[in-house]
Amino acid sequence: MKPVLLHPSYFGPISQWVAYINAEKVVFENEDNYQKQTYRNRMYIYDANGKLTLNIPIKHRAALGLSTKGHQKYRDIQIENAFDWQKQHWRAFKASYQTSPFFEFYEDELFPLYHKEFKFLIDLNYQCMEFVADCLQIEFDYTKSDEFILKPENKLNYRNLINAKSNEGFKNIPYTQVFEDKAGFLPNLCILDLLFNEGNAALSYLQEQELKSYFS
Repeated sequence: MKPVLLHPSYFGPISQWVAYINAEKVVFENEDNYQKQTYRNRMYIYDANGKLTLNIPIKHRAALGLSTKGHQKYRDIQIENAFDWQKQHWRAFKASYQTSPFFEFYEDELFPLYHKEFKFLIDLNYQCMEFVADCLQIEFDYTKSDEFILKPENKLNYRNLINAKSNEGFKNIPYTQVFEDKAGFLPNLCILDLLFNEGNAALSYLQEQELKSYFS
């Protein structure tokens, strides 16, 4: 099987972790340009009013003394820590998942990520994904790309899963969610939603999901 090419993301949606779990080898794209409105700096969770978007603010080019034209590498994107985004996200987790079966089980390990300042977005994202791997009790094993190739021939290209508007034909099987009586089952939320609701069963759940037919 060819290595699977993915982006490091802000914890990542369930679809991305289905790809990760089912891959024999994973390569994270480390040389791409940053794009807005992706899972690089956002996640979707389930709160009392339905689907909630949590965004990490980033420093724009002008704030860094750079030209407003052109692109920035994803690995060069800095977090705008002047905004108290970490406290906002932590409060949202507490409000949404305090009554979930497994939030308290993971809370102490998750807490430090929201009380440590990160300069670069990609560094935070690698640590967030390592946290998920630890929760799933799997090795966080990967390599990083050393150049950007638009159409890689020797890898399964799953980079599009970073796009918050694309699920690559993915529809995950429903599991119990805290507020599903409000708006029904919400698919492909942040992996944290699965962990807080399913706990140790999350790994076997991911192994049972299908992402198109690439892993058949």
